Amino acid sequence: MSKNYNPKIHHRQSMRLKGRDYSQEGYYFVTICTKNKVECFGEIINGKMELSEIGKIANQCWLEIPKHFPNTKLDEHIIMPNHIHGIIVINANDDIVGAQNFVPLQQTNKFQRIIPRSLGSIIRGFKIGVTKWCRQNNYDFQWQKSFYDHIIRNEKSLDKIREYVRNNPPQWELDRNNPENLFM
Repeated sequence: MSKNYNPKIHHRQSMRLKGRDYSQEGYYFVTICTKNKVECFGEIINGKMELSEIGKIANQCWLEIPKHFPNTKLDEHIIMPNHIHGIIVINANDDIVGAQNFVPLQQTNKFQRIIPRSLGSIIRGFKIGVTKWCRQNNYDFQWQKSFYDHIIRNEKSLDKIREYVRNNPPQWELDRNNPENLFM
């Protein structure tokens, strides 16, 4: 049965904080998931993450983010079987030059503005890098649309999130992104 788009029922809400400029300086905790939580980045063995080929490429692309976005630094991150947690630091950059990208939204005729060097453009570039490698190497791979983010507002929160990221592999059995826990 074909699912046709109906704007009265199918409407995606933005998960971003209204009025927030996501190119603004700050610490951002992000979670990026594979489509349908397919475990393609590797597996947890004895509480440690063992990366697959796709997982190694995802890790490499993550580590290369500052090369493509010089206004960023990376903090803690972890590649999990079907998702990635990471902290991205966006630094102030007064010399941003260039046109803004406009991409069509699939469901409407409206356009969504992607701000250069924003969190959205960083995640978009990361996803494109992993997807491109997968296609070139004949891996069937897809990302979940969008991503989750949390603006880190203070040192206490930053420390808790860093600890959460470091402890994610040993906690996999309890993780809500673990497909075995979907009905718990």
